[in-house]
Amino acid sequence: MAKVGIFFGTDTGNTRRIAKDIATALGSAIAAKPVNVRNASVTDMLAYDMLILGTPTYGEGLLPGLSTGNATESWEEFLPTLAGQDFSGKKVAIYGLGNQKGYPTEFVDAVFYLYEQFKHCGATIIGEWATEGYHFKASKAVVDGRFVGLALDQENQKDLTPERLDTWLKMLAEAWD
Repeated sequence: MAKVGIFFGTDTGNTRRIAKDIATALGSAIAAKPVNVRNASVTDMLAYDMLILGTPTYGEGLLPGLSTGNATESWEEFLPTLAGQDFSGKKVAIYGLGNQKGYPTEFVDAVFYLYEQFKHCGATIIGEWATEGYHFKASKAVVDGRFVGLALDQENQKDLTPERLDTWLKMLAEAWD
């Protein structure tokens, strides 16, 4: 199996911690060292056949970036650089952090924006996740009754994260073979 590239956007560090947990769980033979998207280029991502992308959702369903008060650039500034890029043949899995109690009508919405952009660039999106066990009213990240990636709530369901992550990574491993 080729190495998996792990890219994340974060300002507070929660999404970075999950990226590191993913890299540790997969091991260095499989996973490259996680990279904050503010330090990445499209060329960096295109070097991998398999990608895991992570994002928090800010406020009312927004991508992290300068307009949301981040100290540095993030997904908001990176996604426009994907215009015209070809990710055909690449498999992309997405995880997102959100707060289903504080933002029940925008829970992990930012995951959808990554999904939409990478799918538009020809990537095969893998790692959809069931909505059971969550308590939210709406999410753009739900397509055909399932999240388009792994949804994590470190504010209200942190205790469920290790099991969810383990199950999701096993699903991804099957999809990569």
